Amino acid sequence: MVPDFLVTHSGGFHADELLSSVILTRLFPQARLIRSRAPEWIAPGLDRIIYDVGGVYDAAERIFDHHQRGAPLREDGQPYSSFGLIWKHYGRDYLAASGLPEAHIDAVHAAFDASFVQPVDLVDNGALNPSVAGRLAGLTLPALLETLKPVFDETNSEAEDIGFHNALAIARSFVEASIGQRAAKLRAEALVQQAIKDTGQRRILELPMGMPFRPAILKAGADHLLFVVHPRERDWCLTGIRRADEGFELRADLPAAWAGLTNSDLEAACGIVGASFCHNGRFIAAATSREAALAMAELAVREALTIEDRSNSGR
Repeated sequence: MVPDFLVTHSGGFHADELLSSVILTRLFPQARLIRSRAPEWIAPGLDRIIYDVGGVYDAAERIFDHHQRGAPLREDGQPYSSFGLIWKHYGRDYLAASGLPEAHIDAVHAAFDASFVQPVDLVDNGALNPSVAGRLAGLTLPALLETLKPVFDETNSEAEDIGFHNALAIARSFVEASIGQRAAKLRAEALVQQAIKDTGQRRILELPMGMPFRPAILKAGADHLLFVVHPRERDWCLTGIRRADEGFELRADLPAAWAGLTNSDLEAACGIVGASFCHNGRFIAAATSREAALAMAELAVREALTIEDRSNSGR
């Protein structure tokens, strides 16, 4: 049954009920959002969903609190907040309503839960202390959302509700952007996988545009690839492929002779007309045309393989 009311507690607000509200107001835009602790509002009813208040977790009754004794835990024993409970029960519907392809819903639901929802759950329950991040602790999403609470001596009786709705708009932006990024990575993966098939055993992967490529390369086991070439708005880009998620070590660096050079100096160093830039770190370069970018990539591959052969022969 479609609810007429979305009910959460009044007073000070936190990230968990704000983010829960993002999900529920997207799914049920016609429902009225009620912030109250009044018994008549936090009692279960067919016309409402209640969250972060009420002292009960009962999905059948559509009440999702986590403050009571015997509050629900994840399979790994970690606690839920209201956000985790709402995401568990309504997250897939939210993704479908957002236009995500059905084939991607489970993957995005799980990824968003692991990287976005669970940290909010843990912080809200005191199971994760942001202070370990030192000076960055105040820049976590829960901390930033709480800065939108009214100050202690605010005299406007509606200040808390105003702050809540201001924070809700900001929270919505983060949820939508985060899910959008995850959905985009899955779209990119399909494009990269096709490009890998088309490339065969060649060392250079050409893509139709800039996009996340490393996850698909790893998934495909394309260990032979050394460089990626793709167009940008006004030029073409040549970039290396990182070996690991952590750090910046590449499978192959661009030639040392190119480091930090631009335009005519770079053209002279590599002998390719249209070579326009090489980062001093040798992980990215640019050219004015596709032909120049691919020619630079071929030179970079030859040098990388030569260095590899010398290294192997010296063992």
